Amino acid sequence: MKQNRNRKGVLSHLWTSAPLRSRLGLFAAALFLALPSVSSAHDIPNDVTVQMFVMPEGGRLRVLVRAPLRAMRDMEFPKRGPGYLDLARIDPLLPDAATLWLANFIDVYEDDRKLPSARVAATLVSLESDKSFASYEGALAHVTGVKLPAATDVYWNQVMLDALFEYPVRSGQSKFSIHPGFGRLGLRVVTVLRFLPPDGVVRAFEFAGDPGLVRLDPRWHQAALRFVGQGFLHILEGTDHLLFLFCLVIPFRRFRTLVPIVTSFTIAHSFTLIASAYNLGPDVLWFPPLIETLIAMSIVYMALENIAGGTTLNRRWMITFGFGLVHGFGFSFALRQSLQFAGSHLLTSLLSFNVGVELGQLLVLVLLIPILDVLFRFVVAERMGTIILSALVAHTGWHWMIERGEILQQFRFEWPPLNAALLASVLFWLMLLVISAGLIWMVVAILRHREERRVQSKAADREAMELAEGVEPPTL
Repeated sequence: MKQNRNRKGVLSHLWTSAPLRSRLGLFAAALFLALPSVSSAHDIPNDVTVQMFVMPEGGRLRVLVRAPLRAMRDMEFPKRGPGYLDLARIDPLLPDAATLWLANFIDVYEDDRKLPSARVAATLVSLESDKSFASYEGALAHVTGVKLPAATDVYWNQVMLDALFEYPVRSGQSKFSIHPGFGRLGLRVVTVLRFLPPDGVVRAFEFAGDPGLVRLDPRWHQAALRFVGQGFLHILEGTDHLLFLFCLVIPFRRFRTLVPIVTSFTIAHSFTLIASAYNLGPDVLWFPPLIETLIAMSIVYMALENIAGGTTLNRRWMITFGFGLVHGFGFSFALRQSLQFAGSHLLTSLLSFNVGVELGQLLVLVLLIPILDVLFRFVVAERMGTIILSALVAHTGWHWMIERGEILQQFRFEWPPLNAALLASVLFWLMLLVISAGLIWMVVAILRHREERRVQSKAADREAMELAEGVEPPTL
């Protein structure tokens, strides 16, 4: 303190005695000397990991939270010696820190009813090397157990704050939701949450930033609504899927014609998406970049087919079905992190996601078809417009294919070990291919039968008209 007063006195004397030209330099020097006095406790940490356990027990809901103490900004903790945390005097400050920086950022709901503020049942300072939060039992015993010895030499930014919060609830069998808004604790915050319901099945969640309201045990319609919206937004935000859909629309600009094509794409990617969600897909490092490369190749192929011309409806929906199987794996990679919000309704959530994708695709069709009709009718000839647009798409897809192929080459291909799990996976995919081939054959047969009936009906109508006009029908 005395040193700071001396430094200020020297600067004051220099300021009054220096000429006007030098005062700017003195002001900069004063600002520089003042910077070291700013406490680093006010700095926002880059990476923060928060661990949580949520467990209903009778008439209360227990929430265990562990977060780094360096994320508790605007608070001065007592120190000793060269800056060690004074553990003998810190205990009275921990409940306020836990309330201000943890409990105030947590909203808990029981059957959509917001619970009152939490009661701070226990707080504790722990070393970063402590492993108590590996399980709920270990974390609870640690937080309510023995504190660190007061003589422990540790800096304030090298410890964790553990807290136990309790909420009054009506029943442990209720449906609970939580909004952990810990995004303010750091520039990048990852929350790892484990929910322990009365049935004993632990549900793990991991999300970055502010995830919004998280339903720990959603009802089927809640999970379905969430994934319908996610599928709808995903197809609108996925540039590669939109380009593939654009290639489908260019040669066929009739809504009734495109609906079965787009539906075949949805049905196909549903197979691989569901299979991947149930861990039936390949689990090797090179598989995701392979799928991304194949998706780019599918865009290039569809664009080149548009340029070549002569594409029939039957050929287009069969090719779309095959490429849909590939795109389904791409959907699974994007959806993998979100499946934690499905709860016990995994299949319902996957089907709902596909419904959302289908709705998004139909919206794209509704917007694209009129735009292309206007373009081909008033701006450019249909054949020339098809070639130009498809060439632009092929150019973009080609660059994607090259870039993704270079990433794929960085992975070393290794055959998976031959075991029972591999044989079961191979049999599953063979069965899926047989089913897919059967569906394609059945649809082709139905379409062919409808076409034959349409031709026969037209021939019968022509014959009836000729008979009515008194013209003898030609003999075969």
